[in-house]
Amino acid sequence: MNVLVLGSGGREHTFAWKIAKSPLCADLYVAPGNSGTASIATNLDISVTDFEGIKSAVLSHNIEMLVVGPEDPLVNGVHDFFLNDDALKHVAVIGPQKAAATLEGSKEFAKEFLFRHNIPTAAYQSFTANDLEKGFSFLETLSPPYVLKADGLAAGKGVLIIDDLDEAKSELKNMLVDSKFGAASSKVVIEEFLDGIELSCFVLTDGIHYKLLPTAKDYKRIGEGDTGLNTGGMGAISPVPFADEVLLNKIEERIVKPTIEGLKKDKTPYKGFIFIGLIVVNNEPLVIEYNVRMGDPETEAVLPRINTDLMEIFIAIKNQNLNTINLEVNPKTATTVVLVSGGYPEAYEKGKTISGFENVQEAIVFHAGAQHSNDEVVTSGGRVMAITALGLDHKEALNKAYNEISKIKFEGMNFRKDLGFDL
Repeated sequence: MNVLVLGSGGREHTFAWKIAKSPLCADLYVAPGNSGTASIATNLDISVTDFEGIKSAVLSHNIEMLVVGPEDPLVNGVHDFFLNDDALKHVAVIGPQKAAATLEGSKEFAKEFLFRHNIPTAAYQSFTANDLEKGFSFLETLSPPYVLKADGLAAGKGVLIIDDLDEAKSELKNMLVDSKFGAASSKVVIEEFLDGIELSCFVLTDGIHYKLLPTAKDYKRIGEGDTGLNTGGMGAISPVPFADEVLLNKIEERIVKPTIEGLKKDKTPYKGFIFIGLIVVNNEPLVIEYNVRMGDPETEAVLPRINTDLMEIFIAIKNQNLNTINLEVNPKTATTVVLVSGGYPEAYEKGKTISGFENVQEAIVFHAGAQHSNDEVVTSGGRVMAITALGLDHKEALNKAYNEISKIKFEGMNFRKDLGFDL
């Protein structure tokens, strides 16, 4: 089977790396891909939202499966585009249709879904520019800190947590009136703050059955001790040490099962990954958000622990017999450390030569914001590479990852040296 993976980050390199190992994959393509995917697949210079360009590539390369990495094409309806085209509807698409993808595309839609299906989450209200004074009044009823979320997609940066009431009001105005996050913040969800520890739960569903993937915890802040600005993710650890059998059972019974049943009740077809962002408060799990794809960098920590052929899993999703798959998981811990450009997540320079990654032996190097330039690999994004190592626990795995990172060099290279500090 010929396969096309959509995306260009570390998540997509990890998908390609895993798919390339399968005897069920014939020719593998990635659009647009990066320097890492170029070594195991054919990169196609096509934007993830250029549906006509994707169609042309699918037909010319006889592609039979599309694996969608990022959220943008899903929220914009790439699955529906395939279903509604006679030349494409035979192609298996791993990723939900547009209606279900709204779980990530709109925070308000997700909140309504959670309340409708009695899934535990924080209390909230949503506001537009016309309701600004009502938003101020609602903030006054809450205790700090205040949580403001842009309703739409904001590349993982649309959530503000603010301690001061006046600052929260000012930022609400910035988001609604001054379009701080563009169209994404034309509506803002204000939530009660939940104080606990976060983790990510990953579910695969064929629309009828589901499989739980290993848990993970990611680290979003740029600075040590979870300080500084939010990023797309500075690292991840899988499994989460504090997620014992009792907690995992609560997550499955109270959150995963009602989510799958809720999608069925709402007649919302779903084939693909559901990423459930959770917070545990007094040993009780609550949903912070849904994403309709795998996380990044969590993918780089989760997929290397799955021993089952990923293509077998994807084909079972296509055929809606996911219940027949035996998901084998490596009991070791995987840790992923992300190497980022100097200045990220604010302004940073590109085109810096990367060296030494070819000498890494005790870890896997997943490329993200990296591309070939002449005979070199150079930086092309904020998050440049993700280094994944496995060990008996997260400390052993992190030690391996950090030892291997010492071999890699590029100007301005930065990474978190304290991952797992809170475990």
